[in-house]
Amino acid sequence: MQILISNNSKEPIYEQIYSQIKKQILKNELQAGQALPSMRQLAKDLDISVITTKRAYEELEKNGFIYSVVGKGSFVSEQNHEMIKERKLKVIEEQLVTAIQNSKEIGLSFTELQELLNMLYREED
Repeated sequence: MQILISNNSKEPIYEQIYSQIKKQILKNELQAGQALPSMRQLAKDLDISVITTKRAYEELEKNGFIYSVVGKGSFVSEQNHEMIKERKLKVIEEQLVTAIQNSKEIGLSFTELQELLNMLYREED
């Protein structure tokens, strides 16, 4: 498991850890049942406080990405990929509603918006 901490980021360190582990779980780079480093080991590896890693792990557990077993450690939870897809789809819909509202405010036509979306979508490939 690789985690990179940026001291220049405005994002708190625990959130950087949270988002990177979450991303690795969602991309299946970390498999269900796989053990995570202990909070102490991760803190040592990243040269940060155990309190910071504890907070990141607590957030991951609260959101269902990992589970902890007393005396054994923290492990990647089985992910319901349909639920994950639904959550992401909801976020995309909300972002598109905002984009549509902004487009209408500046007088962008539906065709121009489609062209912009097509151009941006292709750039990501």
